[in-house]
Amino acid sequence: MRKLRLQMQITVDGYVAGINGEEDWVVGADEKLWELIDALPDNSDTLIIGRKMAEKFIPHFEGYKADSDKITFARKMVNIPKVIFSRTLDQPFGTNTSLAKGNLAEEIASLKNQNGKDILVYGGAGFVSSLIAGGHIDEFYLFVNPVMINKGMRIFDLLNERQKLILISATPYECGVTVLHYKLHNEL
Repeated sequence: MRKLRLQMQITVDGYVAGINGEEDWVVGADEKLWELIDALPDNSDTLIIGRKMAEKFIPHFEGYKADSDKITFARKMVNIPKVIFSRTLDQPFGTNTSLAKGNLAEEIASLKNQNGKDILVYGGAGFVSSLIAGGHIDEFYLFVNPVMINKGMRIFDLLNERQKLILISATPYECGVTVLHYKLHNEL
């Protein structure tokens, strides 16, 4: 069975975006951290994303110019098959996209049961909150930024029960970000 792996920027005080979705607090990646960011999608052959994030994410990477220093990563994001989760869209948009409109748990179970590499999740606070609350995330890559913003969007508030995690690694980077890699422990 494929694993669902979350990659998410987060503040020290547990926020993933400002009140209006601001991400101006995210620290720029140093060279070593960028190597991790670039490598994480290589173990996945599917990317899932909520509609709100997709509306920014897909045009952002499809708009990269050929002379950009991040064009290789941008092409990776364009070429990887993406599943947009939405209750409101009638059709997907962008390159290599499909749409999931059904029950979240059933859609995730169907994706996990397909053959292939793991599935990578990129944010959207609401979408990620639902995935976490449902116990669907198998691995967490939390990019803890050295900042506290005091107010904003969180991803753990929908939890109805405890989820125990096992620390795989905690890696600090020169830019100040520490990446915490956890896997879900299936027994409490």
